[in-house]
Amino acid sequence: LNIFRDPRWGRGMETYGEDPFLTGKMGISFINGLQGDDPNYFKLIATAKHFIVHSGPESSRHSFDTKVSDYDFYNTYLPHFKATIEQANVQSVMCAYNRYDGEPCCGSGFILNDLLREKLGFKGYVVSDCWALVDFYDGHNVSKGPVEASALALKSGTDLNCGAVYPNLLEAMEKGLVVEEDVNIAVKRLFKARFQLGMFDPDELNPYAQIKMDVVNSEKHQKGALEMARKSMVLLKNENNTLPLSKNLKSIAVIGPNSFDEEVLLGNYNGLPLNAITPLAGIQQKVGNKTVVNYARGCDVAPNLPFLSPIPSKFLFTNEELLEQGLKAEFFDTTTFDRDPVYTRIDKNIDFNWWDKAPVSQVPDDNFGIRWTGYLVPDKTGNYEIGADGSQYFDISINGEKLVEHEVPHEYRKSYEKIKLIAGKKYAIEVNYVNRERTALMHLLWAQPSGNLEEEAISLAKKSDAIVMFMGLSPRLEGEEMKVEVEGFEGGDRLTLGLPETQIHLMKELKKLNKPLVLVLLNGSAVSIPWEKENIPAILEAWYPGQAAGSAIADILFGDYNPSGRLPLTFYNSVQDLPPFDDYSMQGRTYRYFKGEPLFEFGYGLSYTNFNYSNLNLSSNSIDKKQASTISIEVANTGNFNGEEVVQLYVKYPSSSIPRPIKELKGFKRIALNVGESKKVEFEINSELLSHLTPEGSITEPGIYTLLLGSSSNDLNLNGIKIEVEE
Repeated sequence: LNIFRDPRWGRGMETYGEDPFLTGKMGISFINGLQGDDPNYFKLIATAKHFIVHSGPESSRHSFDTKVSDYDFYNTYLPHFKATIEQANVQSVMCAYNRYDGEPCCGSGFILNDLLREKLGFKGYVVSDCWALVDFYDGHNVSKGPVEASALALKSGTDLNCGAVYPNLLEAMEKGLVVEEDVNIAVKRLFKARFQLGMFDPDELNPYAQIKMDVVNSEKHQKGALEMARKSMVLLKNENNTLPLSKNLKSIAVIGPNSFDEEVLLGNYNGLPLNAITPLAGIQQKVGNKTVVNYARGCDVAPNLPFLSPIPSKFLFTNEELLEQGLKAEFFDTTTFDRDPVYTRIDKNIDFNWWDKAPVSQVPDDNFGIRWTGYLVPDKTGNYEIGADGSQYFDISINGEKLVEHEVPHEYRKSYEKIKLIAGKKYAIEVNYVNRERTALMHLLWAQPSGNLEEEAISLAKKSDAIVMFMGLSPRLEGEEMKVEVEGFEGGDRLTLGLPETQIHLMKELKKLNKPLVLVLLNGSAVSIPWEKENIPAILEAWYPGQAAGSAIADILFGDYNPSGRLPLTFYNSVQDLPPFDDYSMQGRTYRYFKGEPLFEFGYGLSYTNFNYSNLNLSSNSIDKKQASTISIEVANTGNFNGEEVVQLYVKYPSSSIPRPIKELKGFKRIALNVGESKKVEFEINSELLSHLTPEGSITEPGIYTLLLGSSSNDLNLNGIKIEVEE
């Protein structure tokens, strides 16, 4: 639920954007879906995070002290948390790593007790961010060690510790730092959640216990993934109706590092889909055999960020004589390799997703190990990157020397290292993999020395009728505490906002071919693309769109779905438009306070059709605390495609006695209109909608307010009318 206040923040992809109202509405819907609507049981406990005033930089989050004005605190960083507590009954809140006004968020009685529980009425439990309590004595330096940290967190209102500090509560109790009642308060909150989940009741009483595993990846949910991907994509530019593309093209060039990479579809903290559809696969499926699809990667996403793929079996051998292809696989029914294997076989390569099942019947579903041994024989001399994408733990040794060791208990992440290999030489390889719980997967990967990727792409593009470029970023670059050495990125955050230079250079070369040119962006945050906006006829923002990504993109590119997504954040021209990253004041940030000219504004998004707004009307030109008004407008589809429009309501505060945002979102509705159809769209205007929050509560000032209805936050697209709030 954190506000994406600065596009440099690597974890911004996990948020709902830069606006508190939008974030609150999205959070409410998400929480209601997670917790369910049964009167007696929760489907699960949803956790709203990270409470509070938390949005990077990643590099200093364990020691940073955020300081903001009361107005920013209560009107930017708090409203969406307030909304999910009051309107979605969220049952868990995670406190953040950082300090707020000198106190660590997980050790602040003001934040967790006075504000969260007393003022907002939160009735659930608080969980710390993982290992956040260690920061008390190793980062924030507000306690001497883990004993004092455990006492401070518990007495401040943190009920559950994600980490290993709370075992020190025993010593804290012996020293008199906490008493039994402090522990009982937290225990009661946690057991209440377990009771509400039905953990102690017979399954037949709990409707959620009847949900079968076959709903996972069911046809209904596959359709849902496709619908979400389609609706979230934003058409940024479509000069001379470049899109939709004709399905009768004889050939099309699909170019770019994000064309054929499942990882870039999924963002981070993701599940693993059974069948993720890449953009390349989506286009191939869409055009079938009628159109030749020429594919070239063209470049890597960024320098020093190679594209890794499974090592083919033709390079792997079980013995030094190279008589049998593949690797010897030994399976162990423990997580150690200190006993004989229970099963042995030959695997052609290491490219497995076992999900939550055992790889062979001789080992358990959890707590098993696999060792692969054999020889790797490359066919090219040069510098390789060798590694793996695996869950939990793996290591790779070449000629007896450990090259890669990886251990992350709750994520799937590529880990790899550079090594020079000589063509035809035999390299002894050993790969160890351990799974302790949950999903099991292991893919042995490499990046071979490549030729001139750009030359290959240009050659293919020259003999194609149209070019679709898949560029952007990668969850290997932006995310939580990422450890990559790539210029322009630091610890998962971004230092600049443009695309990596490798991509820009390739796009400029392709532009010279004077072919129909489309850019599809896959990224988790706003990018600065002024050259692209000026020079590329059509641009589609696809984000990290999930398992149905390729199908959704192809549906839009070829006109089977009319794009209708809107930007949930501002696209700036340059990082120079922004205040310092670690400045948490909202001045100069987001559409609510940015006074410059954005590249693309908040709420922006094009369609293949045209919508006309008319007949703006207020049912009453004045309201008070008891009386509301209704604002309405007619929206007509005047173009040639059926489509959806997102009607947006903004408010301005011309007579406010205190500085307030330039404008801010207060409502939105998505409507579907066939060609020639029109609809009346209405919003209720009441005093609470126009209020602002203070430490004492909600206040609505009497005076004049300007209401704006339209298709984005840009005043040129908005129809305005004034309303008066009376005493």
